[in-house]
Amino acid sequence: MSKSGEADRKLGMGMVADLDSLWDYEHPGPTEKKFRELLPAALDSLDISYLAELLTQIARAEAMQKKFSEAQKTLDRVEKALPKADQRVSVRYVLERGRVLSLSGKPREAQPRLREAFNLALMLKMDLHAIDAARMMAIAEPEKALEWNMKALDLAEKSADARANKAKGLLYSSIGWNRFERKEYQEALFMFQKALQFTDQLGDPVKVRTAKWPVAKVLRVIEHTEEALDMQRKLFEEYQEEGKRNGYVYEEIAECLLVMGQVQEAEGWFAAAYAELSKDPRISREQNRLNRLKELGAVGKPRPTPA
Repeated sequence: MSKSGEADRKLGMGMVADLDSLWDYEHPGPTEKKFRELLPAALDSLDISYLAELLTQIARAEAMQKKFSEAQKTLDRVEKALPKADQRVSVRYVLERGRVLSLSGKPREAQPRLREAFNLALMLKMDLHAIDAARMMAIAEPEKALEWNMKALDLAEKSADARANKAKGLLYSSIGWNRFERKEYQEALFMFQKALQFTDQLGDPVKVRTAKWPVAKVLRVIEHTEEALDMQRKLFEEYQEEGKRNGYVYEEIAECLLVMGQVQEAEGWFAAAYAELSKDPRISREQNRLNRLKELGAVGKPRPTPA
């Protein structure tokens, strides 16, 4: 091998541990571009494991952009390399096969793949990927979501991998919602408070605001209405200062005011919540929720929007 080829190979081997750090999960398109920029050196390096591992992450980025056919074709390339690649590549390969199936609306087909990835990652002590597989199983097998998220959290709390530790905040929140859906409100509150505490340590004000909202929501549900309303009003003020609107905050303020008998004031907040949330694709299927907001907000009557 030439000196330049050996250098490229070393670059590839050095980059393996850093592939996860290149991810910007909220922007899979630019992330895919970053990975593709590494492809020429990966091809020249003749390091099959590194190349295959890089391709799994390109497939993941494609799947997150709903380019499912492209993602499967990319993984087909990885599959051909598996006999000559390290075992860690098999973990990533099976995990991404499962993720593509799950994201493309085939959760039952995804389950055996994700379960295989989880078990193989455990065996190879790849904590970060075992956690990822468990979290994906919680989505693919919703009736066992709490069980899978608890497995992921147990791994995250015991792992010596600092990257695995970073998953705890998201897991606290996911378990909080699992508990909330089961109407285990005190347990949900405990987990949401842990998520808030964890997020607060990271020092990101945007994520802290996001973590405060479910805490306040549960407080309303367990009839700590004034405390809940105070938290939501403070969130509203913070968004206002940045010139932002948040329909979820409007909705919770309205719900608190309704419970407190302040029906007229609540009506304006319900209308504002409907105006924002009716445009939100995340709840586009929750027609009953939107209909309730519209009805309680008496949408159609002229009124000033809360400002």
